[in-house]
Amino acid sequence: MAETTPPYSENSYTADLAPGSLITQDGQVQWAGLLIGPGTPFAVDKSGLSGWEDLPEYDSSDADRPTSHGAWPGSRYAKPRKVGGTIVLMPEYGGAVEAVRRLRQALALLEEERWLTVRLHGELLTVRARIAQRVVPADQGFATQGSSRMSVQWLAADPRRYFVNEQTATTSPPQPESGLTWPLTWPLTWGQAKSTGDAVVENTGSAPVHPVIVFRGPCSMPTVTERVSRRRLRYAIDLTAGDELTVDTRAGTVMLNNSASRLHTAMADSTPEELFVVDPGRSELSFRPEASTADALMTVRWRGAEW
Repeated sequence: MAETTPPYSENSYTADLAPGSLITQDGQVQWAGLLIGPGTPFAVDKSGLSGWEDLPEYDSSDADRPTSHGAWPGSRYAKPRKVGGTIVLMPEYGGAVEAVRRLRQALALLEEERWLTVRLHGELLTVRARIAQRVVPADQGFATQGSSRMSVQWLAADPRRYFVNEQTATTSPPQPESGLTWPLTWPLTWGQAKSTGDAVVENTGSAPVHPVIVFRGPCSMPTVTERVSRRRLRYAIDLTAGDELTVDTRAGTVMLNNSASRLHTAMADSTPEELFVVDPGRSELSFRPEASTADALMTVRWRGAEW
């Protein structure tokens, strides 16, 4: 059965849909609200995508040794990822105008980034990106049938490719054991703590990721520490019941109730938000407010990422 091209409607293909929500099979690419690949009028050329599985370019702070061979190794920071490919446009008979309009709308110059998601071998990975280039040769085939081999390039400011499913870990502050129960019986048991105050974060990818951390009151001086690296976030603020302090480590923002910045409350021993990352593997984040009740809460949200 021939695919029916949906009617053209404003903003329908630039909608920032959930990553991978339209994808049903390997080889498909979802850009915002547009599905590309098998089962659509927009086939991906057999050459595939460039820049998707490649390591991104990077800046290095290596410093040459002035009196010896080589250099001192410095930090390396990845540059934006460039993803390109050739899309083969083969519209149904009489559907050239609508198909071209869909591509014009979806592959336009947008200010905000959208999800670009690719499924290969059953794995869905996604980046936030914008259109950087669209080249459509207006040759004889395009003029008469609407068919074309167009080149498209996306630019992802954050080069990491994320898993589509966001993960969450939650913990309340540490709560002491109940202690011994009298009369004593053997073997002695001290009871179990209701909460250790530690949240386990598992980054199954190959790249470090920036979590979003939400502190919920009532508590004062909310603090979280990564137990291996000793990176710490600590804020001189009192949160009442219902208050939430949201720390977006990627954006470097600290917002109270999603309305007012509280970045200035960061303590001197607090790590800069952009440097608080979760490395590949298993990490434990310890929630240690200065004072709190059992109703206080720390929630960590993250997506694992691949280079």
